[in-house]
Amino acid sequence: MDAINSFVGWLFGDKTGVLFLVLGGILLFLVISFVLERKTKKMYFNHKKTEDDWDLLGDDQEGWSDFESDNK
Repeated sequence: MDAINSFVGWLFGDKTGVLFLVLGGILLFLVISFVLERKTKKMYFNHKKTEDDWDLLGDDQEGWSDFESDNK
């Protein structure tokens, strides 16, 4: 029990421990996002765009603005 208390004390009480905690959290979330991205790409493979497909950002529009003079 004393070893656990000293580890938790080091992890949250020392600058090196806090840095290790932050970097470990970033690394953990990078691994999780990589695994989930791979699963998503496997589930939703690329396909040709049909009339029924919609785009959240509207990339199928010709210009970047709704005003014609800005699109030139």
